Amino acid sequence: MSVKPEQPAPDYVPGHGLLAERVVVVTAAAGAGIGAAVARRCLEEGARAVVIGDTHERRLAEAAAKLGAEFGAERVASVVCDVTKEEQVAALLDAAEPFGGVEVMVNNAGLGGTASITEMTDEQWSLVLDVTLTGTFRCIRAASRRMIARGCRGVIVNNASVIGWRAQEGQAHYAAAKAGVMALTRSAAMDLASSGIRVNAVSPSLAMHPFLEKVTTAELLTELKGREAFGRAAEPWEVANVMVFLASPYSSYLTGEVVSVSSQHP
Repeated sequence: MSVKPEQPAPDYVPGHGLLAERVVVVTAAAGAGIGAAVARRCLEEGARAVVIGDTHERRLAEAAAKLGAEFGAERVASVVCDVTKEEQVAALLDAAEPFGGVEVMVNNAGLGGTASITEMTDEQWSLVLDVTLTGTFRCIRAASRRMIARGCRGVIVNNASVIGWRAQEGQAHYAAAKAGVMALTRSAAMDLASSGIRVNAVSPSLAMHPFLEKVTTAELLTELKGREAFGRAAEPWEVANVMVFLASPYSSYLTGEVVSVSSQHP
């Protein structure tokens, strides 16, 4: 495989009101990655309110304060949420009720790790599957029940990964979980179509953020960037843009799809 020359990232695109007056809930949104970028983008696109969740209490509070200072504290709420805990998922969605209830659910929470299949423990396998796949299921189930109860033609957007399509050494648990998110997206879309609820997913490959740089060697990052069509990682906001499109009326006839935010797909 030839290594692609690195091209510069494009300019940031301003908001166009794609989510005007919508109430959005985003999981795993306290860091500097895709979840945080989605929360910001939704506010820029006119969301009435964004409720963010994460397991890291301090970073979550900081993220909410930063968004509130920029977009108005009355438009931002946060709840510590571990998606492996059904009661915490419920509490996250409860926080959207004062704004009118969840209308867009963005399931970004996921957990990775590297381990050979011969060395992987049951605990490693189970934790990655519970956060990444079952956690997404819990959030879809909880959000869709509330949407249906209110007669809301809502939208659910899941975060999958190209790892769900292609093989990568040491990623059996994460690949299985993300492939499961893709299949879950398609099946949930069919279950919820009669209620007017759309379910889609994005499948990013490499989105650069500070945490990724901390846990990945420079050599591997260089290799992964070289596989990309533009010779660089995506900016988290570039993935967020696609998620916002899937959440917006511009994708009104799109459901059960997994959109590759990458040149890497089957």
